Formats: sequence, structure tokens, C-alpha cells
Amino acid sequence: MTKPLAGKVALITGAGKNIGRAIALKLAADGATIVVNGRSDRPIVDAVVGEITAAGGKAMAAMGDVSDVRAVEQMMGAVIDRMGGVDIVVSNAGLRRQTSFLDMRLEEWREIISVALDGAFILAKATVPSMIKRGGGAFVAMSGISTHVGTPNRCHVSASKSGLEGLMRALAIELASHRITFNCVAPGAVDTTRGATAGPMPSTLADRGIPLARKATVEEIAGTVRYLVGPEGAYTTGQTIHVNGGVFLT
Repeated sequence: MTKPLAGKVALITGAGKNIGRAIALKLAADGATIVVNGRSDRPIVDAVVGEITAAGGKAMAAMGDVSDVRAVEQMMGAVIDRMGGVDIVVSNAGLRRQTSFLDMRLEEWREIISVALDGAFILAKATVPSMIKRGGGAFVAMSGISTHVGTPNRCHVSASKSGLEGLMRALAIELASHRITFNCVAPGAVDTTRGATAGPMPSTLADRGIPLARKATVEEIAGTVRYLVGPEGAYTTGQTIHVNGGVFLT
């Protein structure tokens, strides 16, 4: 039987580990050809490509900093040359820092914004023309719960994710005639390996009671993305889908 994403090409940023990796594996299992992006850690990106190909799927590595216009344009050029274009984009790359507002420097603020928000804009500028040529597509950006519940020491992260959700809503309307959907997925606490620069999970999230009494798995987040980019999600656009175990209700 034909897999539901057969013939689709999906570009996933920050796909070397955690949620990004789970999304890559999930979409590959349903037939998509995966472009696995990472900024600098080539071995983990190659490992994800290897997992996909070992399971019988198709994948390629595409290194590049999503906040760098030239790097993204070069990456997209390579994807077009090899794969013909993209149908699905998941803007997952992001940085996490924990710094109090009073101690935060403008340079750090801009660094965080440049990846999560500017990166999504740059990625959309580079990929949407390909989607238009291919008759439509799906763009999913990864937001988060912290921007909705208020989290100390992460005002730059919260601001970037709020802007990201606004960007997706605007593009959902502006580009609807091209049959491209734009949505956000906002995870709550997820069972992942946190990078050294991310610090411990903020107390407002770690200590907040989760009605379902556990963290999400990366596969559960990937499943939500899979719905949005597949045929089942074709009528869903401009939305922020919360996956948080009941911590925050919309």
C-alpha cells in the first residue's frame, strides 16, 4: 500500500536529536523523503540520515545555520538540485537560554530571536516558492508553552515564540490561495536531553502540576506534526496546537 506521505519531500531544521529527530523518523516512516538539517554537529545529522536509510527510507543531510540567509539559500539550492523541491517544512531549530531580564544583554536577546523567529522567516522565504511550484504544502513551526504561561528568565524565548505564532497566522491567510498551510505546535514539558546551554527546566514548568502526571514523549510531539503535514491536516491552518498534558488550556 502507498504510504500517506509518499512522494513528499520534508525539510526539518534542528533534526539531529530530540523532537527534530523524532519528527524526521516519523515522517520518513510514512513515506516522506527527509532533508535532515543541523547547524554544526554533522555526526548526529548523519546518524539520523543513517537511521532513515537503514529502515528503507530516503534522506539527505543539509547543514546550515537557519539565521543565515545565504546558508539557507545554499541549502535550499542543494535540496532543489537533488530532490526537486520541498512540500513540507518543519521549523524546529531554536536556542534556549536562561538569563534574568535585568542581566540580559541585547546581544543575547538578538541571538535567540535570530534563530527561532528570524530563522522561520528566512526558511519560509527560501522554501515557499518551491511549495507554490509544487502545488501546495505544509509549514509547521515549533512554539512552546512558556510563552503562554509566563516563564521567568526566558523573556527572549517567550518573545520569539509569540512572534512565531503571529507569523504563522499571518502567512496562513496571505498564502492560503497557494494551498500552503501554516501552523504551530506548542509542546509542554517533554522528556528530552537538554543541552548544556539550556540549563535546568524552568521551575514554572517543572513544578507546575501536569494533569496527565507525566512529560510528553518526543514521539507524541512528532505525531502532532505528522497530522498537520499529512492529508488529514489539510484543512487546519493558522492554528497553534497545544500538546501539554492539560497544563495550559485554550
